[in-house]
Amino acid sequence: MSTDRVQSNPLDELEIEVDFMNVDGTDFGSFSPAEQIRHLEVEGYVVLPELLDAHLVQRLRDELADLPVRAKNYSEYIVTSDSQQPQWHSRAAAELIGHPPLIDFLTDLMGPDIIFTRGFYTHAMQGAPSISMHTDGQPYGSSIFDYEGSSPRLLRVLYYLDDLTPERAPLRVVPRSHLSYHADGNPYNRYLSHPGEKTICVKAGSAVLFPVELFHATHPNLDPEPRRLIQYGYRPAWAGPIADVPEWNPDLVANAPEAAKPFLRSPNTTGKAWEQSNKPTGMKHGAPGINPSRWG
Repeated sequence: MSTDRVQSNPLDELEIEVDFMNVDGTDFGSFSPAEQIRHLEVEGYVVLPELLDAHLVQRLRDELADLPVRAKNYSEYIVTSDSQQPQWHSRAAAELIGHPPLIDFLTDLMGPDIIFTRGFYTHAMQGAPSISMHTDGQPYGSSIFDYEGSSPRLLRVLYYLDDLTPERAPLRVVPRSHLSYHADGNPYNRYLSHPGEKTICVKAGSAVLFPVELFHATHPNLDPEPRRLIQYGYRPAWAGPIADVPEWNPDLVANAPEAAKPFLRSPNTTGKAWEQSNKPTGMKHGAPGINPSRWG
Protein backbone atom coordinates (compact mmCIF):
# COMPACT_ATOMS: atom_id res chain seq x y z
CA MET A 1 0.00 0.00 0.00
CA SER A 2 1.39 3.38 -0.96
CA THR A 3 1.76 6.00 1.76
CA ASP A 4 2.18 8.95 -0.64
CA ARG A 5 -1.38 9.09 -1.92
CA VAL A 6 -2.16 12.28 0.04
CA GLN A 7 -0.72 15.44 -1.52
CA SER A 8 -0.97 17.68 1.55
CA ASN A 9 1.16 17.08 4.62
CA PRO A 10 -0.91 14.78 6.86
CA LEU A 11 0.78 16.26 9.94
CA ASP A 12 -0.60 19.75 9.30
CA GLU A 13 -4.00 19.03 10.83
CA LEU A 14 -2.93 16.38 13.34
CA GLU A 15 -4.04 17.21 16.88
CA ILE A 16 -1.65 15.83 19.51
CA GLU A 17 -3.85 14.61 22.37
CA VAL A 18 -1.03 13.21 24.55
CA ASP A 19 1.89 15.56 25.20
CA PHE A 20 3.98 13.19 27.35
CA MET A 21 5.56 9.76 26.95
CA ASN A 22 6.86 7.34 29.58
CA VAL A 23 8.68 4.67 27.60
CA ASP A 24 8.83 1.27 29.33
CA GLY A 25 12.50 0.27 29.65
CA THR A 26 11.85 -3.27 30.94
CA ASP A 27 14.28 -5.87 29.59
CA PHE A 28 11.64 -8.37 28.52
CA GLY A 29 14.23 -10.46 26.70
CA SER A 30 15.77 -11.48 30.03
CA PHE A 31 12.50 -12.88 31.46
CA SER A 32 12.00 -16.53 32.31
CA PRO A 33 8.63 -18.09 31.33
CA ALA A 34 7.41 -17.69 34.91
CA GLU A 35 8.43 -14.02 34.92
CA GLN A 36 6.63 -13.50 31.61
CA ILE A 37 3.43 -14.95 33.07
CA ARG A 38 3.75 -12.88 36.24
CA HIS A 39 4.23 -9.64 34.31
CA LEU A 40 1.25 -10.41 32.09
CA GLU A 41 -1.06 -11.36 34.94
CA VAL A 42 0.01 -8.59 37.35
CA GLU A 43 1.03 -5.64 35.17
CA GLY A 44 -1.41 -6.55 32.41
CA TYR A 45 0.97 -6.88 29.47
CA VAL A 46 4.16 -8.59 28.36
CA VAL A 47 6.48 -8.30 25.36
CA LEU A 48 7.85 -11.38 23.58
CA PRO A 49 10.75 -9.73 21.73
CA GLU A 50 11.41 -10.53 18.05
CA LEU A 51 9.21 -13.62 18.02
CA LEU A 52 9.22 -13.52 14.19
CA ASP A 53 12.39 -13.49 12.12
CA ALA A 54 13.03 -10.87 9.43
CA HIS A 55 12.12 -13.26 6.59
CA LEU A 56 8.69 -14.03 8.08
CA VAL A 57 8.03 -10.35 8.82
CA GLN A 58 8.73 -9.47 5.18
CA ARG A 59 6.61 -12.34 3.92
CA LEU A 60 3.69 -11.12 6.03
CA ARG A 61 4.12 -7.55 4.76
CA ASP A 62 4.15 -8.78 1.16
CA GLU A 63 1.17 -11.13 1.46
CA LEU A 64 -0.97 -8.54 3.26
CA ALA A 65 -0.13 -5.64 0.95
CA ASP A 66 -3.28 -6.20 -1.14
CA LEU A 67 -5.62 -7.22 1.70
CA PRO A 68 -8.90 -5.29 1.33
CA VAL A 69 -9.02 -2.56 3.96
CA ARG A 70 -11.13 0.48 4.85
CA ALA A 71 -10.33 3.74 6.60
CA LYS A 72 -11.40 4.08 10.23
CA ASN A 73 -14.29 6.48 10.79
CA TYR A 74 -12.06 8.87 12.73
CA SER A 75 -9.09 9.07 10.33
CA GLU A 76 -8.26 8.37 6.70
CA TYR A 77 -4.69 7.63 7.80
CA ILE A 78 -5.61 4.45 9.71
CA VAL A 79 -6.94 1.55 7.66
CA THR A 80 -8.00 -1.86 8.89
CA SER A 81 -9.19 -5.16 7.48
CA ASP A 82 -12.96 -5.33 7.43
CA SER A 83 -14.58 -7.84 5.12
CA GLN A 84 -11.72 -10.34 5.31
CA GLN A 85 -9.56 -11.28 8.30
CA PRO A 86 -5.82 -11.51 7.52
CA GLN A 87 -5.53 -15.26 8.17
CA TRP A 88 -7.95 -15.93 5.30
CA HIS A 89 -5.98 -13.73 2.88
CA SER A 90 -2.38 -14.68 3.66
CA ARG A 91 -1.02 -18.19 4.12
CA ALA A 92 1.76 -16.78 6.32
CA ALA A 93 -0.82 -15.04 8.51
CA ALA A 94 -2.80 -18.30 8.78
CA GLU A 95 0.31 -20.21 9.80
CA LEU A 96 0.96 -17.53 12.40
CA ILE A 97 -2.12 -18.67 14.33
CA GLY A 98 -0.19 -21.75 15.43
CA HIS A 99 3.26 -20.12 15.64
CA PRO A 100 5.13 -22.54 17.96
CA PRO A 101 6.95 -20.01 20.21
CA LEU A 102 3.67 -18.21 20.92
CA ILE A 103 1.69 -21.42 21.42
CA ASP A 104 4.33 -22.68 23.87
CA PHE A 105 3.82 -19.55 25.95
CA LEU A 106 0.03 -19.64 25.68
CA THR A 107 0.00 -23.30 26.74
CA ASP A 108 1.99 -22.44 29.87
CA LEU A 109 -0.41 -19.56 30.51
CA MET A 110 -3.80 -21.09 29.62
CA GLY A 111 -3.31 -24.82 29.36
CA PRO A 112 -3.42 -26.82 26.11
CA ASP A 113 -7.10 -26.26 25.19
CA ILE A 114 -6.93 -22.93 23.31
CA ILE A 115 -9.37 -21.20 20.95
CA PHE A 116 -8.44 -18.59 18.34
CA THR A 117 -11.13 -15.89 18.26
CA ARG A 118 -10.35 -13.38 15.50
CA GLY A 119 -7.74 -11.58 13.40
CA PHE A 120 -7.25 -7.96 12.39
CA TYR A 121 -4.69 -6.13 10.28
CA THR A 122 -4.11 -2.42 10.87
CA HIS A 123 -1.98 -0.01 8.86
CA ALA A 124 -1.28 3.41 10.42
CA MET A 125 0.22 5.92 7.99
CA GLN A 126 1.97 9.17 8.73
CA GLY A 127 -0.64 11.52 10.16
CA ALA A 128 -2.58 8.78 11.95
CA PRO A 129 -3.93 10.28 15.19
CA SER A 130 -3.64 8.72 18.62
CA ILE A 131 -6.16 6.02 19.42
CA SER A 132 -8.18 6.72 22.57
CA MET A 133 -7.57 4.76 25.76
CA HIS A 134 -10.02 1.86 25.79
CA THR A 135 -10.48 -1.83 26.55
CA ASP A 136 -11.42 -4.64 24.17
CA GLY A 137 -13.21 -6.56 26.91
CA GLN A 138 -16.84 -5.57 27.24
CA PRO A 139 -18.74 -8.12 29.33
CA TYR A 140 -22.19 -7.51 27.84
CA GLY A 141 -21.00 -7.10 24.25
CA SER A 142 -20.79 -3.90 22.20
CA SER A 143 -21.32 -2.50 18.72
CA ILE A 144 -17.55 -2.51 18.16
CA PHE A 145 -16.51 -5.92 19.50
CA ASP A 146 -19.81 -7.82 19.23
CA TYR A 147 -19.86 -10.56 21.88
CA GLU A 148 -16.26 -11.69 21.38
CA GLY A 149 -15.14 -9.26 24.10
CA SER A 150 -17.55 -10.81 26.60
CA SER A 151 -15.32 -13.86 27.10
CA PRO A 152 -14.20 -13.98 30.75
CA ARG A 153 -10.61 -14.75 29.74
CA LEU A 154 -9.42 -13.32 26.44
CA LEU A 155 -5.97 -12.26 25.31
CA ARG A 156 -4.83 -9.94 22.54
CA VAL A 157 -1.61 -10.72 20.67
CA LEU A 158 -0.22 -7.83 18.63
CA TYR A 159 2.48 -8.75 16.10
CA TYR A 160 4.32 -5.66 14.90
CA LEU A 161 5.58 -5.75 11.31
CA ASP A 162 7.52 -2.48 11.69
CA ASP A 163 9.76 -1.12 14.42
CA LEU A 164 7.62 0.56 17.06
CA THR A 165 9.51 3.80 17.79
CA PRO A 166 8.37 6.81 19.85
CA GLU A 167 7.42 8.55 16.58
CA ARG A 168 5.70 5.57 14.89
CA ALA A 169 2.39 5.12 16.72
CA PRO A 170 3.72 3.20 19.72
CA LEU A 171 1.38 1.35 22.05
CA ARG A 172 0.18 2.96 25.29
CA VAL A 173 -0.99 0.90 28.28
CA VAL A 174 -2.19 1.64 31.81
CA PRO A 175 -0.48 -1.06 33.90
CA ARG A 176 -2.72 -3.02 36.28
CA SER A 177 -5.86 -1.31 35.00
CA HIS A 178 -7.27 -4.77 34.21
CA LEU A 179 -7.39 -5.44 37.97
CA SER A 180 -9.44 -2.41 39.03
CA TYR A 181 -12.80 -2.71 40.77
CA HIS A 182 -13.34 1.07 40.66
CA ALA A 183 -16.00 2.72 38.51
CA ASP A 184 -13.16 4.37 36.58
CA GLY A 185 -12.26 0.87 35.42
CA ASN A 186 -15.63 0.39 33.72
CA PRO A 187 -14.57 -1.38 30.51
CA TYR A 188 -16.97 0.74 28.47
CA ASN A 189 -15.10 3.94 29.45
CA ARG A 190 -12.70 5.74 27.12
CA TYR A 191 -10.01 8.29 28.02
CA LEU A 192 -7.75 10.68 26.11
CA SER A 193 -4.78 9.80 28.31
CA HIS A 194 -3.77 8.71 31.81
CA PRO A 195 -0.87 10.01 33.93
CA GLY A 196 0.13 6.45 34.83
CA GLU A 197 0.28 5.17 31.26
CA LYS A 198 3.41 3.63 29.75
CA THR A 199 4.57 3.57 26.14
CA ILE A 200 5.75 0.31 24.57
CA CYS A 201 8.42 0.45 21.84
CA VAL A 202 9.54 -2.83 20.26
CA LYS A 203 11.41 -4.16 17.23
CA ALA A 204 9.60 -5.48 14.17
CA GLY A 205 8.65 -9.12 14.68
CA SER A 206 7.96 -8.66 18.38
CA ALA A 207 4.64 -9.52 19.99
CA VAL A 208 2.85 -7.62 22.74
CA LEU A 209 0.27 -9.56 24.73
CA PHE A 210 -2.40 -8.19 27.07
CA PRO A 211 -5.80 -9.21 28.45
CA VAL A 212 -8.71 -7.41 26.84
CA GLU A 213 -9.61 -5.75 30.15
CA LEU A 214 -6.40 -3.67 30.06
CA PHE A 215 -6.82 -0.01 29.09
CA HIS A 216 -4.63 0.62 26.06
CA ALA A 217 -4.21 3.12 23.22
CA THR A 218 -1.59 4.44 20.79
CA HIS A 219 0.35 7.60 20.16
CA PRO A 220 0.02 9.22 16.69
CA ASN A 221 2.23 8.22 13.79
CA LEU A 222 4.62 11.10 13.15
CA ASP A 223 7.02 8.97 11.12
CA PRO A 224 7.06 8.95 7.28
CA GLU A 225 7.07 5.14 7.46
CA PRO A 226 3.90 3.18 8.30
CA ARG A 227 3.19 1.10 11.37
CA ARG A 228 1.65 -2.24 10.43
CA LEU A 229 0.40 -4.86 12.85
CA ILE A 230 -1.54 -8.11 13.01
CA GLN A 231 -3.85 -8.49 15.99
CA TYR A 232 -5.02 -11.94 17.07
CA GLY A 233 -7.29 -13.11 19.88
CA TYR A 234 -6.87 -16.27 21.98
CA ARG A 235 -8.69 -17.66 25.00
CA PRO A 236 -8.98 -20.87 27.02
CA ALA A 237 -11.64 -23.12 25.53
CA TRP A 238 -13.81 -22.91 28.67
CA ALA A 239 -14.04 -19.07 28.47
CA GLY A 240 -16.74 -18.72 25.81
CA PRO A 241 -18.68 -15.53 25.05
CA ILE A 242 -22.02 -14.87 26.75
CA ALA A 243 -23.86 -15.01 23.41
CA ASP A 244 -23.09 -16.65 20.09
CA VAL A 245 -20.61 -15.06 17.71
CA PRO A 246 -20.34 -15.93 13.98
CA GLU A 247 -18.89 -19.35 13.23
CA TRP A 248 -15.87 -19.84 10.97
CA ASN A 249 -16.53 -20.71 7.35
CA PRO A 250 -15.91 -24.51 7.31
CA ASP A 251 -14.27 -24.33 3.88
CA LEU A 252 -11.75 -21.77 5.13
CA VAL A 253 -10.97 -23.92 8.16
CA ALA A 254 -10.60 -27.02 5.98
CA ASN A 255 -8.05 -25.21 3.81
CA ALA A 256 -6.14 -23.67 6.73
CA PRO A 257 -2.59 -24.80 7.53
CA GLU A 258 -2.39 -27.85 9.76
CA ALA A 259 -0.60 -25.79 12.43
CA ALA A 260 -3.62 -23.48 12.70
CA LYS A 261 -6.45 -26.04 12.68
CA PRO A 262 -6.28 -27.06 16.39
CA PHE A 263 -7.10 -23.45 17.32
CA LEU A 264 -9.85 -22.93 14.73
CA ARG A 265 -12.54 -24.80 16.59
CA SER A 266 -15.93 -23.15 17.02
CA PRO A 267 -15.50 -19.66 18.55
CA ASN A 268 -18.59 -20.52 20.61
CA THR A 269 -16.83 -23.39 22.38
CA THR A 270 -17.47 -22.97 26.09
CA GLY A 271 -17.17 -24.71 29.44
CA LYS A 272 -20.57 -23.42 30.56
CA ALA A 273 -22.18 -25.81 33.04
CA TRP A 274 -25.29 -24.48 34.79
CA GLU A 275 -26.00 -27.56 36.89
CA GLN A 276 -23.40 -27.80 39.63
CA SER A 277 -22.70 -30.21 42.49
CA ASN A 278 -21.17 -29.15 45.78
CA LYS A 279 -19.21 -32.39 45.88
CA PRO A 280 -18.55 -33.58 42.31
CA THR A 281 -16.82 -36.90 41.86
CA GLY A 282 -13.19 -37.02 40.85
CA MET A 283 -12.03 -33.79 42.55
CA LYS A 284 -8.24 -33.36 42.54
CA HIS A 285 -5.90 -32.29 45.33
CA GLY A 286 -4.11 -29.62 43.29
CA ALA A 287 -4.05 -27.55 40.10
CA PRO A 288 -0.74 -26.11 38.80
CA GLY A 289 -2.48 -23.33 36.87
CA ILE A 290 -3.61 -21.65 40.12
CA ASN A 291 -0.54 -22.42 42.22
CA PRO A 292 0.74 -19.34 44.13
CA SER A 293 4.20 -20.54 43.04
CA ARG A 294 3.47 -20.36 39.29
CA TRP A 295 5.34 -17.02 39.07
CA GLY A 296 8.58 -18.68 40.19
